[in-house]
Amino acid sequence: MERESIVSEQSSNVAEFSVSEISFSIKRTMEDAFGYVRVRGELGRISRPGSGHIYLDLKDDRAVLSGVIWRGVASKLKIQPEQGLEVIATGKITTFPGQSKYQMVIDALEPAGAGALMALLEERKKKLAAEGLFAEERKKALPPLPKVIGVVTSPTGAVIRDILHRISDRFPLHVVVWPVRVQGETSGAEVANGIRGFNALQADGPIPRPDLLIVARGGGSIEDLWGFNEEAVVRAAADSQIPLISAVGHETDWTLIDLAADLRAPTPTGAAEIAVPVKAELMAMVDDRARRLNSGLIRFVTSRRTELRAASAALPAPQDLLALPRQKFDTLANSLERALIVSTKSHRTHLENLSGRLSPFLLSRQTSKARQDLVQISGRQQRALQVAVSQKRQAYISASGRLSPARLAQQITLGKERMDGFSERLDRAYLARVREEKTRLDGLQKLLKSLSYKDVLARGYAVVRDDSGQPVRSVTAVTQGDALSIELADGAVDALVMSDSGTSKPKAKAKKPATAKSKAAGQGSLF
Repeated sequence: MERESIVSEQSSNVAEFSVSEISFSIKRTMEDAFGYVRVRGELGRISRPGSGHIYLDLKDDRAVLSGVIWRGVASKLKIQPEQGLEVIATGKITTFPGQSKYQMVIDALEPAGAGALMALLEERKKKLAAEGLFAEERKKALPPLPKVIGVVTSPTGAVIRDILHRISDRFPLHVVVWPVRVQGETSGAEVANGIRGFNALQADGPIPRPDLLIVARGGGSIEDLWGFNEEAVVRAAADSQIPLISAVGHETDWTLIDLAADLRAPTPTGAAEIAVPVKAELMAMVDDRARRLNSGLIRFVTSRRTELRAASAALPAPQDLLALPRQKFDTLANSLERALIVSTKSHRTHLENLSGRLSPFLLSRQTSKARQDLVQISGRQQRALQVAVSQKRQAYISASGRLSPARLAQQITLGKERMDGFSERLDRAYLARVREEKTRLDGLQKLLKSLSYKDVLARGYAVVRDDSGQPVRSVTAVTQGDALSIELADGAVDALVMSDSGTSKPKAKAKKPATAKSKAAGQGSLF
């Protein structure tokens, strides 16, 4: 009793806190004790809810630290957190009283050295390559002489000045600049927006649509060039319908946009040289080809003229070619004159002979004879017409006598009686034929049933078929692994051959003593 009183007295002297008081007291203590810290670790679980905040775990081989990145900070991060990336997080240690746990509120996140960035870069490169964004068949040919060039770069810097100066020296043309930040947290998104913005321009709009794009930036460290390794930039470059030249960094600097672009230039100045030819060289080449074309045309005409002269020298003179036809023409002309005289005399004699037979007396006599023949023919036709009309009239009178109403009614009655008789005979013949065919069909059905294998199946047998539906007649027709179908009296089952005829059979189970009934109704194995 004395010990219990001592313990009770000691407990009454301990300060009493509520849950909230002790939780917030711990929170203030941890925040005052640590303040801002830098923690190095590997990113584990990463969660991005709809609120825009990022919840993650920092871990090493012995412990795990929960972390949170508020939405306003998450949008300004230099790199986005990815699972497995080793980073250095800067922030303050605090607690979350609602769940009695401590956590780190992260204000900045950076990779833990160039090795971590290179590992992240290599992982992202493999992922995008697996999607085919770097495939050669996606790349487009550059236009030989673009009218408008779009440049995505910083508007203030040596890069844009070098590009404009180089294009002006080589072949002055229209250049449209899309100003972006080429370094910092928002550089990747701005470059991607610039590429997609140029592609969205209309050909006939107030701002001309470029025929070629150049994405350019000067040299720098991997951190400085990291915006051009962003996934959004790579996808925008791969999706660009306008041919794109990547000119990021120096010749030794490589970024992921270089792999997705249609062509990589070693420097921004090199990109300008690739984009446009030298105007003076192009004009010289055109002049040279024009001279070569002119000289070639002159040589061709001269050669053809020489060949024509050689061919004309081998041809005979025109008067020699026309000598024989001219002589033949003179001969035929003389013959034609004599032939015309003879033909005229012949036709005149023939005409005189015809005119002698065409005297007025002869014509009058032939006309009179023809008139008499016509009168005789018309008389015969009149008599024949009268006879024919009389015969048709008698035939119509005879037919009208046979077509009286009483006679027609009598014929209809006789026809109806004959039709009734035919109908009764047809019914009797039909019934007799049906009975005959039914008897024949019953006989065939009995014969079919007696010959069908279905009755054999009902007595306990089975039909084995292979996978093509053909019956299996011997064990040599199947091999191990073949699929079979076994048809029984009440259906079919599928089976699989476990061994062929040449392999050892599994050991048979001990048979039960067969009764007399089972012996009588036993069935042998199909195999």
